[in-house]
Amino acid sequence: MYTLHIGNKNYSSWSLRPWILMRELAIPFTERLHVFGASFDKGGDAKSPSGRVPVLHDGARIVWDSLAIAEYLAERHPGVWPRDDDARAWARSAAAEMHSGYGALRTWCSMSVGTRMKLRQVPEALRTDIARIDAAWNEGLARFGGPFLAGKPFTAVDAFFCPVAFRWQTYGFELSPAARAYAQRLLALPGMSDWYAAGLAEPYREEAHEQEVLEYASLVQDLRHKAGAGATA
Repeated sequence: MYTLHIGNKNYSSWSLRPWILMRELAIPFTERLHVFGASFDKGGDAKSPSGRVPVLHDGARIVWDSLAIAEYLAERHPGVWPRDDDARAWARSAAAEMHSGYGALRTWCSMSVGTRMKLRQVPEALRTDIARIDAAWNEGLARFGGPFLAGKPFTAVDAFFCPVAFRWQTYGFELSPAARAYAQRLLALPGMSDWYAAGLAEPYREEAHEQEVLEYASLVQDLRHKAGAGATA
């Protein structure tokens, strides 16, 4: 069975991608969570050449990086990418764009699923990223008929945008009606509900990440379990 090593569910957008893909496609795996700043940095059994999560272990074989994990799984399991050639080409392109782009969104809207934040400002670079995401979502939904980006089934391209749905929930940036409905659809997935509940329950706090979030936005509400003594990473 696969073992997927991930980071804190409150923070780790990169870990969410393969995790939700495997959950929604019913690909069995064992989860190993590594607290940011603690267990993973000290080594142990994670064995990632990059020193980062996520990393997938398939027996002695190690696959790191969320996009590489998706492609590895696609070689072994149906449904990771759409069957239709046009939908598959579009989905791979949109997922790759998400994987390598949207730097302003990552900077200004760092993932923190258990908080609600108010951005102090929305700079032009962030507006551009949000507009591009909105356009891509509308294109996929209109072109392939929904309810997911490349058609009826949930595929890897949806998994790659799942962290954006959490960011939208946290920061409340504006989306068009169709894009907003799609974000809500992602948040309602069983796997997303489970990830969210686990993120709320985490007692861990990683100070650098907490400060990064507060650098660009003000805290409106913290819904997370209170960090206990000794629980801060």
